[in-house]
Amino acid sequence: MNRQLIHNISVKEVRARKLVGFRVLCENDEYKNEIPKASKSLDNRLGEIKHLQNKDTQIGAFFVDSDKEEADGYWVCVEVEEFEDIPIDMVMITIPRQKYAAAEFKGSNQQIFQAYDELHQWAEDNSYVRLKNTWHLEIFQSWEDQDNLQVELLDTVR
Repeated sequence: MNRQLIHNISVKEVRARKLVGFRVLCENDEYKNEIPKASKSLDNRLGEIKHLQNKDTQIGAFFVDSDKEEADGYWVCVEVEEFEDIPIDMVMITIPRQKYAAAEFKGSNQQIFQAYDELHQWAEDNSYVRLKNTWHLEIFQSWEDQDNLQVELLDTVR
């Protein structure tokens, strides 16, 4: 398999994280438009979030194939040390400590699905099972230009 889209593939345990941000809920074909809007809005409102850990990193969180309504959508967030005075139109979520198949991806949001296909194939080839009804993460170091994303993909496995 030609792995041009993802690099530094590994499996790792990631500590629990407290996240604050926006939940994006829309039709599947609209996420590519709505997530960047939520990301920009979050970036513009960082000053309202207490105990912010890193203003230069955004974290996307989502469930895969969940049948629960409360798990539907995509969360655009930043990490905080603790929850306090969360802005009324924002949400807070706690991601538990989990094991992930991890990879670095640099490219457009149009290529990210192919990057996930590569990561899923690597995990399967290495006898890991993808967990679907739990949080998966995308840790963005660069998100402003949708054609030049820099993101760590974290796909939950056992």
